Amino acid sequence: MKVVVSHPTGNANVRAALAGMHKAQLLAAYYTSIASFEGGLLDRIGAFGPLSEIRRRRLDSKLKAITHLSPFTEVGRLFSAKVGIANLNRHETGLFSIDSVYRNMDRRVAAQLANLKNINAVYAYEDAAELTFNAAKSHGLECLYDLPIGYWRAARRLLKNESERRPEWAGTLTTFKDSEAKLARKDRELLLADRIFVASTFTAKTLQEYPGIIAPVKVIPYGFPDVGDMKQYHSLGKRPLKLLFVGGLSQRKGIAEMFAAIDKLGNHIELTIVGKKVNENCAALDNALAKHKWIASLPHAEILKLMKQHDVLLFPSLFEGFGLVITEAMAQGTPVITTDRTAGPDIIEHGNNGWLINAGDELELQNAIENILTNRQLIANTGKAAMQTALLRPWQVYSDELAAAIIYNN
Repeated sequence: MKVVVSHPTGNANVRAALAGMHKAQLLAAYYTSIASFEGGLLDRIGAFGPLSEIRRRRLDSKLKAITHLSPFTEVGRLFSAKVGIANLNRHETGLFSIDSVYRNMDRRVAAQLANLKNINAVYAYEDAAELTFNAAKSHGLECLYDLPIGYWRAARRLLKNESERRPEWAGTLTTFKDSEAKLARKDRELLLADRIFVASTFTAKTLQEYPGIIAPVKVIPYGFPDVGDMKQYHSLGKRPLKLLFVGGLSQRKGIAEMFAAIDKLGNHIELTIVGKKVNENCAALDNALAKHKWIASLPHAEILKLMKQHDVLLFPSLFEGFGLVITEAMAQGTPVITTDRTAGPDIIEHGNNGWLINAGDELELQNAIENILTNRQLIANTGKAAMQTALLRPWQVYSDELAAAIIYNN
């Protein structure tokens, strides 16, 4: 079996998918916007700070011969975002919007399928699959669909309730910006798919809200990043509990509940927030950030260091396909409090290697933090168990499981 894979930006889970397919001799071609290979021109350009994003797209050199780049729209997106030309990046309609990047990739791959020989399937991701799948059907190819985040109808239902419950935070809920045309494309992609792959049980459950019959859904949780040296768990004594949040500053991430719970714990807590605002006009967010240490952006390596320096990561998301920060923190030996609407239930055993709460439950989050405050030895015990979990499921396990699922249709 030979598979063509496409993804406009090539994040960590995509790279792991490519590694698994290549190892299993499945990968025929990979289409993306920008990719660098060690020692190549793009990789050398990526050594300069403003262009470091290029090195985040680095691929294994073994994939160079079968990787096809289409950089124009993505370069325009990155440049216009860097210099602050908002019109070019405007949601859906901007010349260099992320939607434009995805649609262009979809068109390009669809056009190329007729020129590819001896392939059996295409593997495409949400928002970049409709045209590819239509072309694949005409060539008798199997359509494999990857849905990285929960289904849009479930998101709208759950987050509409949230916007009504906490209207002062509604401006941060960007879920409702997608046009009807974009949402219809998402549904057509699902309808065309022969098999669907997701990374969490929660994402799989959201697909139950699709108004029709869709292909079988396979849950394969992502892997953990490399585990480094054992974290040193110093005695907390009487010092405040150091909590960390990493993610976009949207109520989709449950930040209103987080700030409210921490307000009630006073000086017993030090909270650091790393993440960009999704809306500059939310007074509730501005007021909350003013009370804590806020860092808008950090290089990925620095975020991992920060995780190791904190006692617990908070990730109280209300709607998440997976939540890579969960696995990143656990790999650093930092335990996580997260919700039932993330990958938490797939990788965390409550009270052993982390803590699970019901999404949107402020009191439950507060109680979980207070339990740690009064039983501080839990941090070391739970953190070590989290690191052990990470050791048992590196990215290679995800890679191998995905490749096996593709081959054997299990």
